[in-house]
Amino acid sequence: MSIKSIIQDMKGEFGSISRRGFDVKFGYGMRSRSHRVVQDSSVPVDVFKQSCWANMPPELLRDVLMRIEASESTWPPRKNVVVCAGVCRNWREIMKEIVKTPEISCKLTFPISLKQPGPRDSLLQCYIKRNRSNQTYYLYLGLNQASNDDGKFLLAARKCRRPTCTDYIISLNCNDVSKGSSTYIGKLRSNFLGTKFTVYDAQPPNAGAKVTKSCSTRLINMKQVSPRVPAGNYPVAHISYELNVLGSRGPRRMHCVMDGIPASSIEPGGVAPTQTEFLHSNLDTFPSLLFFRSKSTRSESFQSGPLSDQKDGMLVLRNKSPRWHEQLQCWCLNFNGRVTVASVKNFQLVASPENAAAGQEHENVILQFGKVGKDVFTVDYQYPISAFQAFAICLSSFDTKIACE
Repeated sequence: MSIKSIIQDMKGEFGSISRRGFDVKFGYGMRSRSHRVVQDSSVPVDVFKQSCWANMPPELLRDVLMRIEASESTWPPRKNVVVCAGVCRNWREIMKEIVKTPEISCKLTFPISLKQPGPRDSLLQCYIKRNRSNQTYYLYLGLNQASNDDGKFLLAARKCRRPTCTDYIISLNCNDVSKGSSTYIGKLRSNFLGTKFTVYDAQPPNAGAKVTKSCSTRLINMKQVSPRVPAGNYPVAHISYELNVLGSRGPRRMHCVMDGIPASSIEPGGVAPTQTEFLHSNLDTFPSLLFFRSKSTRSESFQSGPLSDQKDGMLVLRNKSPRWHEQLQCWCLNFNGRVTVASVKNFQLVASPENAAAGQEHENVILQFGKVGKDVFTVDYQYPISAFQAFAICLSSFDTKIACE
C-alpha cells in the first residue's frame, strides 16, 4: 500500500469525524462554516484510536503526518492537522515537532497560535466583522482576497460599558464571550474618555509577567466564583490616542507601548517572547491542543511589567502619518488594496523613532487596519505581535474618542 493511498484513506476517516464535530452554530442563529473555530479539536476521536492508524510504525506514521501537514496548508482542509493531534499521545508528540509557530510557518493551526507572534516577512491577512445589534466583534482568518469570503473564525469580543470605563471581553468561543468562560483569554479596557487603553492577557505572557494590583481584589472574588478562570490580568499593551486639533476631519494619532516585547525584536535576528501553552484551567475545553509546545528556539522569556518610558527597552508603535491628497481632498495611506473605504478608524502601525532600529525599518508596517464595508474591516499583522494583540489594538479604534473627535 503506497503512502499516497494511506494518506487518502486517513483523510477519508478524518472527514467522517470532522463532519460530525466541526460544525458550530453561527452566532446570529444560523449555521456557517465561518464559525469552525480554532479550538475545534474536541472532535470525538475515540473510535479513531481503535483503528489501524493508531498502530502504524513510527517512521511511517511520521512520514504520513508530515505529508498531511505540508499538504493541508489552508483552512478548512487544515482541520485534518488538528484532528491528527487529537488521536492519541503518540500522534500528539509527533505533531509537536511537525507544526511550527506562525513566525516560521505563516499558519494559524492551534489556539495557542493566536498568542504567538506572526510571520516575519509577510502580513497575515485577517478581517473583523462587527455586529452592531449586540456590540460583538468577530476576527476571521481570510481565506482569499475577497473581504466577504467564508473565513476561518479565530476570536470574538463583546463590548461592555461600565460607569467609568469600557471593556472588550475577548474569547476563543463565539457563543460564550464572557469573563467567566473557560475560553476567556483577555480583554481591552479604556478610560472614560476613550483615549487610553490597556490590553490584558488572562495568563502570563512570559515568565516575568506580573498581575496588576488594580484588579487583585476583583480577581480573588472572580476566582471564588469560577476557579477555572485564570487568576490574573496581565497588561501586554498600552494604547493612547492624542488630541486631534482638526476634529473628525483629521487622522487620529496613536501611540502603542508593547509590554514584554523588546524593541530589538524588530531588528534582524531580534526575538519576541512566544507563549507555548494555555493555563491548565482551560484543559477541559481544549483537551487535545494544549499539549502543543513550540520547539522553536525563539521562545525565550523576557521580564514584563508596566512601562513608564522608553528606558525599559520595550517596543513602541506609532501610527504612520497619512498624506493629504489634493485631488481626493482626504488623508491617504497606501494599504496595497486591502482597504477600500475612507474612515477615521483606518491606521497603520510602524515602529516609533524612539526604537533603536534603523530609520528605514520604521516604514515596515507591523499592523494595519481599515474599512472595506459597512461592518467589515481588514486586519493584517506580522512579527513581533500576535493575532490576540492585533485584535485588541484594532478594537480600540472602534471605541468613541470623546476628546479626540
